[in-house]
Amino acid sequence: MKRVVIPIAILASCILFAFYLINTPVEFEEAAPEVYAVTVRVARVKLDSVQLVVESQGKVQAAQQASLAAAVAGPIAWISPSLQAGAYVEAGQTLLRLDASDFETSSARSQAFLQQAQAEADHASNELERLIGLAEQRLASDAQLQDAKRAAAVNVAKLADAQASFRQAQLDLGRTDIKAPFNAIIATRDVELGQYVNRGQSVALLYGADEVEVRVPLAIRQLAYLDIPLGTRGELTGDKAPDVTLTGYYGGEEHKWRGKLVRTEATIDPNSNTVQTIIRVQQPASASDEAGGRGTAPIPLPIGLFVKADIIGKTVDNIISLPRSVIRNNNQVLVVDAENKMFYRDVEIFRLEGDRVLISAGLLPGEFICTSPIQAVVDGMSVQPVEELI
Repeated sequence: MKRVVIPIAILASCILFAFYLINTPVEFEEAAPEVYAVTVRVARVKLDSVQLVVESQGKVQAAQQASLAAAVAGPIAWISPSLQAGAYVEAGQTLLRLDASDFETSSARSQAFLQQAQAEADHASNELERLIGLAEQRLASDAQLQDAKRAAAVNVAKLADAQASFRQAQLDLGRTDIKAPFNAIIATRDVELGQYVNRGQSVALLYGADEVEVRVPLAIRQLAYLDIPLGTRGELTGDKAPDVTLTGYYGGEEHKWRGKLVRTEATIDPNSNTVQTIIRVQQPASASDEAGGRGTAPIPLPIGLFVKADIIGKTVDNIISLPRSVIRNNNQVLVVDAENKMFYRDVEIFRLEGDRVLISAGLLPGEFICTSPIQAVVDGMSVQPVEELI
């Protein structure tokens, strides 16, 4: 009986309790959900004058390059210890010397011929003066006078030829000393001691040490950001040449150099649609030269170093500069109004730079722009703005 009665009693109790709950429901008052405003950082819009900077990169190359060649032929008798790859030499410094024995002999013979020609010319001139005096006294015939004039002219020509031969011999003798034509860095040495070199044969390759160049590409649209006259032929000089700061790593440290953008090439690269520009850097005279200070490296800019170039461009007025992170959906920003409501707004982007965006239209001075990196945004949502300085 217990096995039957107890389950029936439990079931009946549950049914009665259910009827009770259904017949006596608890009613709750409706209440609007509580909304919590999201705290966001905002920046105030203001108009500024912005100095544009165009960035590019390139490799340092020699501004001046020369293949040093022998002007005369002969065996090499002496080579300067400075004639080594990577060494620095000054303009006029003797780098190597050819055996000058033959040229000294030639110079001595030319000097002897010159003295002989001078003596013959002096004698012919004196003889002509004597015959002119005799002819005035009718003591010399016209034929004798004409012969004297001819002899004087011939000896003057021989003297001029002897003088030219002597000068050439002196030149050839002087050319046995091969000197650096400018302050230079030795790139390569092509000869050795005792080697016979022919006239015009290269003995060394020199790079100019006073200045170097960096060839950097710029997209065509980037030229609009530079304050240079387009279509200029030749080099930009003075204030027309934009200032450039070059940054590179050398010896495990970051160094900076200052230069000038001196010219743009007249052709456009069809593959990359870029224009090559040339930046020139004056090398410091010595390692102690600060080259202008303000962190500029006191060391010469090494040829072959890869550097980043920051080219100073135009100054643009009435432009809005904001952190680049405020741009959403390519051309929109989040504006927070006076009621702390946030909305999307389209803007005109003048230029995107490394960490900032320049906006030319779509915003008014004094408005607030959301700078927080929030993801879920609904137009008109309430926020709690906290202004930050940018």
